[in-house]
Amino acid sequence: MDFDFSQKVIDLQKKLQDFMDLHVYPNDQKYLAEVAENRKVKNNPWLPTKVVESLKPQAQDAGLWNLWQPKAHGGTLTNLEYAPLCEIMGRLQWAPEVFNCSAPDTGNMETLLRYGTDDQQDEWLTPILAGEKRSAFLMTEPQVASSDATNIECRIEAEGDEYLINGEKWWSSGAGDPRCNIFIVMGKTNPEASRHTQQSMVLVPANTKGVTINRALSVFGYDDAPHGHMQVTLRNVRVPKANILLGEGRGFEIAQGRLGPGRIHHCMRIIGQAERAFELMCKRLKSRVAFGKTVAEQSIWHERIAESRIMIEQARLLTLKAAYMMDTVGNKVAKAEIAMIKVLAPNMAQQIIDWAIQAYGGGGLSQDTPLASMFSHNRILRLADGPDEVHRRTIAKLELSRQYLSDERDVFNNKTFY
Repeated sequence: MDFDFSQKVIDLQKKLQDFMDLHVYPNDQKYLAEVAENRKVKNNPWLPTKVVESLKPQAQDAGLWNLWQPKAHGGTLTNLEYAPLCEIMGRLQWAPEVFNCSAPDTGNMETLLRYGTDDQQDEWLTPILAGEKRSAFLMTEPQVASSDATNIECRIEAEGDEYLINGEKWWSSGAGDPRCNIFIVMGKTNPEASRHTQQSMVLVPANTKGVTINRALSVFGYDDAPHGHMQVTLRNVRVPKANILLGEGRGFEIAQGRLGPGRIHHCMRIIGQAERAFELMCKRLKSRVAFGKTVAEQSIWHERIAESRIMIEQARLLTLKAAYMMDTVGNKVAKAEIAMIKVLAPNMAQQIIDWAIQAYGGGGLSQDTPLASMFSHNRILRLADGPDEVHRRTIAKLELSRQYLSDERDVFNNKTFY
């Protein structure tokens, strides 16, 4: 495996880093102030920010737009080439939207690219690609263990030339954004079918009668505005049958296809966050004096600094390997590597952010640094797109299968072990 970046990627890294330094980092406090104003003065923290909207045209003009888009669907970068760019954007939580590279839109756009009809793409995908509209993915439900998609209870029933939808969804990220005009909803069309063909996905316009956004869910007290995570009720919602994706009974298949890219994009961004937290930690340690010397000179922090660098490099290399495998042998063959990075990356980042908070002391818990918010965000990602336990289960099953095949070969070759 050759992980050297091409000149094209090196040039894009520089261009993206320059854009971040010139336009994004200097606007961080302005962005936060605008969100606070929307919350307190306008009583609507979900409003889009003028800061981000003003930067989008500049990102497009700079050729830094829709960098996530896969080569097979009109893009110019492989997963491996996109990885270092996604990491740069991930250093600041709101930055990816500037480049139309934020979740859940990238996963939803790729779903529509891969599984949508021409009409569905024209109506729903095109405005999201242009950065004019946003989208939400409605799978998780409050009453069931939604990490197992076969547990989904939301019903999608055929009635004439329509589908009737009834269900309760939550953690529907971005659903409260007034620009969010389409939901991808997963539910059961045939509970009597085989376990993995009961589910389907349909496109539900956000303004459809019967769709109610009940509340925003907080994470450790953060509302994650202006993005947010909504609880949504669907009561007697009707959409045309033409709104189904791929066909009845194909929902589980689509979910598996969607989650591979979505998961690796999360991991790429997480590495950027971990790097930023690590930099903040080191700067703090060098600037504070305790017991007669800088905190950076205390031996326990030598161990934490070294461990942080090791952990980041491990996560980055495994993420690059997963990206390389997705590009060369496909998502299905790379499923162990995708599962491994989904466990490794947020746990790695959460530990480093925790050490950074410790380095800042009480200030690390406050709004004076981004660390508390970053910690909250990474704790989400140990559940989003499947909890750690599910991914570890996948890894273990694949490993046991591999070991079983190895044992079978050893028996066939008459090998003896002691």
